[in-house]
Amino acid sequence: MRRTEIRKMEMEFDVRITKKDLYDYQLHHAYTSPSGLFGTIVGCLFIVGFLNTGTALYLIIGAFVILYFPWTLHIRAASQAASPVFKEPLHYRLSEEGLLVSSGEEEQLVPWESITKAAATGKTILLYTSKVNAFLFPKRALGERSAELVQVISRYVAPEKVKIRTA
Repeated sequence: MRRTEIRKMEMEFDVRITKKDLYDYQLHHAYTSPSGLFGTIVGCLFIVGFLNTGTALYLIIGAFVILYFPWTLHIRAASQAASPVFKEPLHYRLSEEGLLVSSGEEEQLVPWESITKAAATGKTILLYTSKVNAFLFPKRALGERSAELVQVISRYVAPEKVKIRTA
C-alpha cells in the first residue's frame, strides 16, 4: 500500500497490544452487552437459590455460569495475542482526517465518521468502528498522553458517541 498523506497531525505514537490488553477489552465488551449482563444475573440467581435451599447443584451451576465468560474470554485473548497482527507494535497517527493505523507496510486510514463509539475501561481507551470491533489504546502504553488522546478524540468524534469519563 502507498503511504497516506496526512494533514495537520494531532498525535502520533506506537502501541504494542498484549494479551492483558485484549482480555481487558473482551471483559469490557462482554459485561457491557446484554448477553454478558444476563449471564451474570442468571449465575447470581443460581447462587441465591443455593443460599436459600442449600442445593449444591445450584451453586455448581451458578459458579459455572459466572466463571465461564471470563475463562473463555481469557482463552480468546491469548489466541488473538498470538496472531501476527499483534507481534509488532502498531503505529497510530491521529489527524483531522482520522486515525491512520500502520503495521509494517500495511496501513489503514479510518475516518472519524467511521467511529461509532469512544469508551474507556480503567486500563484502555477504545475506539469502536462497529459493535464488536475496536482500536485499543492501553493507558499503560500512553502514560500521561492518555488525556491528550481523549482530547483529540473529543475534538473529532461526535459528543454523543464519546463515553469516556475523565477523572
